[in-house]
Amino acid sequence: MIRGVFLPLALTALLAAAPVRAERFAIDPVHTRVAFQVSHAGFSSPIGSFSGAQGTLDFDPDDWRRARVEVRIPVATLELGDADWRRRVLDRTFFDAARFPEARFVSTQVEPRGADAALVSGDLTLHGVTRPVQLQVRLNRLARHPLSFRRTVGFSATATLSRSDFGMDNWGNLVGDEVRLLLEVEATRERQPAGPREPPDPERNADGDARTN
Repeated sequence: MIRGVFLPLALTALLAAAPVRAERFAIDPVHTRVAFQVSHAGFSSPIGSFSGAQGTLDFDPDDWRRARVEVRIPVATLELGDADWRRRVLDRTFFDAARFPEARFVSTQVEPRGADAALVSGDLTLHGVTRPVQLQVRLNRLARHPLSFRRTVGFSATATLSRSDFGMDNWGNLVGDEVRLLLEVEATRERQPAGPREPPDPERNADGDARTN
């Protein structure tokens, strides 16, 4: 009798204590853009951008500390508004995209900064070099998308880095060393795989009703 009473209580306690898994989202390559600003001889800070990002985001809005992101960015998607300038930046002078076609960011720690913001630390691999980077992240919205009807999350983020830290130190008198990153990120919750289907019961028909002779 005692065992019959305490066993359900123990199971309930275990289920309540079990951690809730963060939702897994896939980075939306269409609505995600990584932009950057860098000084052009002190006259202006023009903006370049990359598209086509791919990766995953694990996110629980109730506990940002459990969030994790891994994203890859194809360097050849660079847009600068001028074909010749783009070619020079992608060659061995700067990105050397032929040797290092991809940039990669993997988060290592997430520190909440209120209900809708966090400091995300991680490792950025660029130009064959990996360095720590910190992102100031703001949650824009987490909701069902009005067009796709899929659960979607959106963030804005900023960061600052030194291009020379990644081995890109050419043209120091023309291009500034400090680079400001501006990120707009959307991600869609991944579809859950369907569970295993039970084999048909020969004693029941297609509607699940018992067969009659």
